[in-house]
Amino acid sequence: MASSEQSQPQLPTSAIESQSIQKPEVWFEYVVRVHPHHTDYAGIVWHGTYISWMEEARVESLRSIGIEFAELVNLGCDLPVVELSIRYHKPVKLGMVVVVKTRMANSEGVRLDWDYQIQSLDGKELYVTAKVTLVTVDKEKGKIMRRLPPAVEAILTKKMRFKPRP
Repeated sequence: MASSEQSQPQLPTSAIESQSIQKPEVWFEYVVRVHPHHTDYAGIVWHGTYISWMEEARVESLRSIGIEFAELVNLGCDLPVVELSIRYHKPVKLGMVVVVKTRMANSEGVRLDWDYQIQSLDGKELYVTAKVTLVTVDKEKGKIMRRLPPAVEAILTKKMRFKPRP
């Protein structure tokens, strides 16, 4: 069989690869230094640590535009992750300083899609790309909310690419 006929199975990473297309929005940047508790026995960042860093960056991003996560909770709103895709490009090691970049992608209604890149401070090395989808849930009822709280919806509509549900 000719080498052009041999094909390796491809992982379903189209959602992650589509992030390489530059969008006009500004990324929120969250700088992290790798400490021993972030790593495995070999001094390489444990895969789950990246998810924690992404959540920290997302919460800080929302805070930077006036949405405190604690206030969402007080309003009876929770934002559970319903989908997560991560591609690990290069390992991050003990002692390194990296930047976790995040932005809200095209989101509608109660779905909030977020893009992530974890890079070197100078932007020359790409370590991780990811996409996370959250939904808004009424904590008391345990059901997906039909709409975001009005104050949150107003801020997201003004500051990010959020389209309120009609």
